[in-house]
Amino acid sequence: MRCVLDEIFSAAPIVSIKHGCILREGKTHMASRSITCMTLALLAYGVLLHPSRAAEPVRVGAVLPFSGGVELYGQQAKLGLDLAAKDINAAGGILGRPVEIIYADDKTRPEPAADAMRSLVEKPGVIAVVGPITSRNLNALVPLAESSKTPLLYATNYEGGKCSRYLFSFGAVPNQELGQLLPYMTQTYGNTYFLLGADRVWPHQMFGIAQPLIEKLGGKVVGTKYTLGTETDFSPLIKEVAASKARVLLFALKGDGMDFIRQADEAGLLRDITVAFLGLSEVDLGIFRGKGQNMVTVAPALAASEDPAVKAFVAKARTAAEPGVAVSNYVMTHYNTLIALKAAAEKAGKLDKEAIIDAMAGLTILSPTGPVTLGQDHHTAMNMFIARTQGTELVQVRALGQITPQPGCSLAGR
Repeated sequence: MRCVLDEIFSAAPIVSIKHGCILREGKTHMASRSITCMTLALLAYGVLLHPSRAAEPVRVGAVLPFSGGVELYGQQAKLGLDLAAKDINAAGGILGRPVEIIYADDKTRPEPAADAMRSLVEKPGVIAVVGPITSRNLNALVPLAESSKTPLLYATNYEGGKCSRYLFSFGAVPNQELGQLLPYMTQTYGNTYFLLGADRVWPHQMFGIAQPLIEKLGGKVVGTKYTLGTETDFSPLIKEVAASKARVLLFALKGDGMDFIRQADEAGLLRDITVAFLGLSEVDLGIFRGKGQNMVTVAPALAASEDPAVKAFVAKARTAAEPGVAVSNYVMTHYNTLIALKAAAEKAGKLDKEAIIDAMAGLTILSPTGPVTLGQDHHTAMNMFIARTQGTELVQVRALGQITPQPGCSLAGR
């Protein structure tokens, strides 16, 4: 480094060269010149030793539920994002810059979610937002992603139907979940179904998709019920399901309705009916207190997998988590969002939102469960697995291989 004061004192003879600064004789300002040169040299030396200190971080917002009823899933998402940020930073960051995640609580409600999104996209350096968890909050955030032209990376299974330049889905859509679960359930357990879900967007949409699929398989829906979220005693509902004589209970309750499983098991209902559980993950199993064995689900990752890459990822996640915290597919899918963001930014060669969006479409990343490919419709082809509950784990019943999403929408011109 050349000292900036050389120009001022260029006429003076050179005395010495120290730390890259040329020092000259002079009757005035000699002390201040030496101090300035030494200061600049030390600053440069510090930057070389610690380049991350000089680089502005790449900021990613995260709108997740840390209160309001589904905070278990918000914590799982945070665990996955923190793991990804740590791995990315250990490998040199994104284009040489460290990743910083800024979290905001959406309180499991659309209004706080929208407020959190607005706040995050206005922060300097935020190039993308991850989240939310619920479909209702997703509906609130997509228009804000579009108006702010900020990529929204959504990593929860959902009902499909949302295609936007600014939305990328890393979770399963109905053909990857219902489309695999219902044929297996009909063939294995019977063709009469009772549909039980919360009175919210996701269960209504999923059951609307499920009914024609069941009928196409030669099955019949013998009952449908939506809970209000205020129930604590599920006895009347358990009796209604039992009276229907259904062989399969298609279940889409989360948060405040999860205790139905424990009460139904204790009442003997689960001896006569098998639960096909939409969106079930390992983080849910602790709620059941050992009840609800042999329930069936479809998931993009299983913590009990014997695959070496999955075992290594789960071990790393458990080390990072608080003692006793489960590791679920929510950890994996949210981890994938940041890995994809890094790959897209490096493919684009710059930290520009529009360039990253263009680079992410068609991108394939390697996940512990295998390749994950973002299609031109911004939905994800990935490996899926049929699993059942056994003890405190989800164990694999069948590996389904990679399934291409059919989101029920498309982007214009693609």
